[in-house]
Amino acid sequence: MTNHTSHPDLYLLGGVSPALEAMLAERFTLHRADPPATTRAIVGGGSSVVDAALLDRFPALEIIAIHGVGYDGIDLAATKARGIAVTTTPDVLTDDVADLAIGLMLAVQRRIVANDRAVRDGGWQVDLARRASGRRIGIFGLGRIGKAIAERAAPFACEIHYTARSAKPDFAGVFHADIASLAAACDVLIIAAPGGDATSHIVDAGVLAALGEDGILVNIARGSLVDEPALVAALQDGTIAGAGLDVFADEPAVPDAVKALDRVVLSPHQGSATVDGRAAMGALVVANLDAHFGDRALLTPL
Repeated sequence: MTNHTSHPDLYLLGGVSPALEAMLAERFTLHRADPPATTRAIVGGGSSVVDAALLDRFPALEIIAIHGVGYDGIDLAATKARGIAVTTTPDVLTDDVADLAIGLMLAVQRRIVANDRAVRDGGWQVDLARRASGRRIGIFGLGRIGKAIAERAAPFACEIHYTARSAKPDFAGVFHADIASLAAACDVLIIAAPGGDATSHIVDAGVLAALGEDGILVNIARGSLVDEPALVAALQDGTIAGAGLDVFADEPAVPDAVKALDRVVLSPHQGSATVDGRAAMGALVVANLDAHFGDRALLTPL
């Protein structure tokens, strides 16, 4: 452990677990509101927003440690210009997020949540579902999480299709250069790409129409990738068969129209929310901070 005799000021931007907060409190003076200009570190979640205006408030800031893998809310050009380090927590949450993607896929196709609700309400009439095996499964984004999803999806799939920045010669799947082509080739479309301007609303009405009336959308990435009004319309009019959603455009707000549809399975952005995953993420946040303030190389810098 680094010896922080002065307990540098740290801004907690968003919620962290009690265990992580306790570890941080051993090392830093924590601030949740009105952090001082002497703040040297920020710890935020994957959805945290750190723009140039916020950075201007902290001339002493040295590092932003993200408790997650998303960083689309961070102005990386501004942090680079100011010499501020940025770290994330990759790998340690990959399995948990990939597991949830498969869980949502199965829950939607086999109508697990709707039938659970029916039994709890005293019913026993089976609402017929779709077979989960033998499906063409498409993955948009083949990074760490996308590859982990593909490994788990393979036993269910007759074919794996994917879209990435380029074709992967070492990956046994069918490459598509764009998401519309991917959607048209698949029965299930799983979104696993980063957020940001390049992917904003990339799942639009045209992509949903290409996915088709038997198609299922699963999103464990960012709500910003999906045109939410277009998705609501597609679900209401039967353009697609259903959706499994862990992320939303304006979290924690979820459109009432989506909540009303029993062909949709909803999840509160819980991809990494396991005891094991959150403990490992917290430990990596602290390890990066210890490395920085101990003048050692960062473990997982951007």
